[in-house]
Amino acid sequence: MPKYIPSMPFEDCWSSVGDITFYHRDGVCYWKSRSRPEFTGTICQLENLSVHQRALLSWRALEPSVQEEWNALAVNVPSHRPPFRKDHHISGYNLFVSAYHGFAQLGDEKVPVLPALVPFPAYSADYHSLVVSGTDDLVLRFHVFLDKNVLPSRYRLLTKLQFTEPGAGRNSGYLRNFLSSAPCSSPDGIVDVPVPGYNEIWNLDLNSYQVHCRYLLLDSVTGLRCNYTKISFQITLV
Repeated sequence: MPKYIPSMPFEDCWSSVGDITFYHRDGVCYWKSRSRPEFTGTICQLENLSVHQRALLSWRALEPSVQEEWNALAVNVPSHRPPFRKDHHISGYNLFVSAYHGFAQLGDEKVPVLPALVPFPAYSADYHSLVVSGTDDLVLRFHVFLDKNVLPSRYRLLTKLQFTEPGAGRNSGYLRNFLSSAPCSSPDGIVDVPVPGYNEIWNLDLNSYQVHCRYLLLDSVTGLRCNYTKISFQITLV
């Protein structure tokens, strides 16, 4: 794809404009023709779109003074998208919608109130083991290492998973969300992530799978999420 050559007054570009989409790979900006798919979406995608639309309506229903309070709070929240500068932060709208989606993923969809921002703790997660339930369901068990100075019951492990043939690479378009069944508060640090209907989701029926995973913490108090970490591992069904 063509590389974007910076020029004044634009040092960098991202997102889409007109018929062009700008994107970044390994810190380099490229551009391509903007895709306009006609796919109407799966049931899950349509449900997520419905949640997002309700989040937008909830934001618009806020008093302007409350929106300004969200904007002021968001000044201290760095953006996860380019441009990656210390002075670049998200908007109050972004923060509000993110919290709304977080509560929806927790099964507690509601209009978020202005939260007290608490920095996410240091943490990591490793694949631990596998529990097969029936012919179409399984549970991935992760060992979560969480800072001992935080309240672990506050956090849930949210994963984005893709099952492939062993050795196959990841495709972010096939990642699906799966939430831990309980908070990260077990004494041994083991957290269960149910993956129902895995054969149907990725249209594979194998004895072994390559699992590509993005994991992050979901704060059940604020509905907010931290940056994700990537891991990949292989599982074998017995």
